[in-house]
Amino acid sequence: MRRLVEALAGLIALTGLPYLAYVGLYWLLGPEGSPAEKDYDAEPTVSIVLPTYNEEGIVEAKLEELVSLDYPMENVEVVVVDSSDDETPELVESFFADREAPELTMIEQGDRTGVASAVNEAMEVVSSEIVFRTDCDSKLASNVLKEAAANLADDSVRAVTGRQSNVLGESEVEQDYRDLTARNQILESHLDSTFICHGPCFAFERSAFRKIEPDSLADDSEIGVNVRRAGGRVVMDPEMKFEESGVSDFQERRSRKDRRAMGLIQLLTRNGDILGRSGWYGTIVLPFNWWFMIVSPWLSILVGVVATVTGVALLGPIGLIVPLFAAFFFWVGQRDGLGKAQPLYAIADSQVSLLIAQLRLAFGDVTGTWNVDRESRKVFE
Repeated sequence: MRRLVEALAGLIALTGLPYLAYVGLYWLLGPEGSPAEKDYDAEPTVSIVLPTYNEEGIVEAKLEELVSLDYPMENVEVVVVDSSDDETPELVESFFADREAPELTMIEQGDRTGVASAVNEAMEVVSSEIVFRTDCDSKLASNVLKEAAANLADDSVRAVTGRQSNVLGESEVEQDYRDLTARNQILESHLDSTFICHGPCFAFERSAFRKIEPDSLADDSEIGVNVRRAGGRVVMDPEMKFEESGVSDFQERRSRKDRRAMGLIQLLTRNGDILGRSGWYGTIVLPFNWWFMIVSPWLSILVGVVATVTGVALLGPIGLIVPLFAAFFFWVGQRDGLGKAQPLYAIADSQVSLLIAQLRLAFGDVTGTWNVDRESRKVFE
């Protein structure tokens, strides 16, 4: 009995200490905003890359948003890479038919091969100094290009990603998760570089781009990792704001969250050789992401199993309250009903996605194309 209790205490400590260390480092450094030395006079040329697939219901609103951004449109080109079998390409070309600026470059793919391939094709034709990557199912603050250019004016910064300021759909779970991710990204940016980059709002120097793997499930973050591998810095600027949709329901969250998790785990395992190298990026940033995304989900399961066994050993059948409490925690959490403890559910939910992602990758359940979430796109129509 004593050994069970000691094993449980040890597992809890082993699982929790890295998180506490990271929180302690955050409060010790107190990072705020972007670490870049911004220059708001910088107005380089920008290529906005927009991959599209059957977006006829929302593409015109997205294009209207892009041409309304607070930036000289004569310095902007829009590169649309389309693999649709609906009216999306016709709507795009019609939208730009009578406009002198920004200029449109349209790439029509014969087959749908995924976002990574779309970005690679776009990068073969872009001519601007800066590339700004975005998605149809997102909303951008009007100043994102100005903020991106200001960050990239810093010679050490070669890529910058934004912060999701709001979750469309009133999902407290997703909002909590994004807020936690943003704090982590701010810390990583001030230490060295951030690992996660957000496709809806992500800018990088064209000269820093390296071709990404066609089967990549995290094309945005892979670009960032390649930038850091080459010696550049990747930061998150909370002034570059964007919005995406989200839900709290456990089942409805799985498709999008699990696939995103697959992409990040795939990227970590493919770049394991950076661990221990590349400054604080390889000695703190990546090791913590390895811990959170690969090690911690299994430890969390082990803690649950040992806690249940310990509870039953101490209390008999009453010890089954441990898994029952876990089930109740998830049931209430997905209904945004945990109050101040709600952020803990966001972490637990992410651990579920990361565990499922590892299992899917292990069994070869990988494809470079996304299943389009039509339900989430309704908020953009």
